[in-house]
Parts: sequence; C-alpha cells; structure tokens
Amino acid sequence: MKKVALTVAVLTLGLAACQDNAPDNNTSTVNTVETEAAADANAAANSADNALDAAGNAVENAGNAVDNAAAAVDNAADNTTNAQ
Repeated sequence: MKKVALTVAVLTLGLAACQDNAPDNNTSTVNTVETEAAADANAAANSADNALDAAGNAVENAGNAVDNAAAAVDNAADNTTNAQ
C-alpha cells in the first residue's frame, strides 16, 4: 500500500511539473522585445548624435579652411609688398 501511495505521489508531482508555462513564456517574450526595442532606440539616438557631431565638425573644418585661405591671401599680399 505504501508503494501505491508513493507512486501516486510521484505521478502527481510529475503532472504538476508539466503545467502550462505559456503565460510566463509570453511575459518573457514581451520583456525581450521591449529590451531589444530600447536597445534599438538607444543605438538610433547614438547614431543621430554621432551624425550631428560629424556635421558640426565638418562645418568647423570648413570655417578653419576659410580662415586659412584668408591668411594665405594676406601673407601673399604682404610678401608682394615686402618684395618690392
């Protein structure tokens, strides 16, 4: 009789362990999707920030090039004046 009771107890525990985990799995999937979406949003924001930085650097470099060209013209004028 003890063997039968033990067998029934083991089978009951085995069946309880086989319960449906779909709600837990769905919650896990939602969390994963939300985490990946947040990561994608952060990556997009970082890319946009980097693009703006690059554009700002390009504008600054262009300004420096204009300044250098103006200085070169001034130097050339000075050299012409001094050469005479």
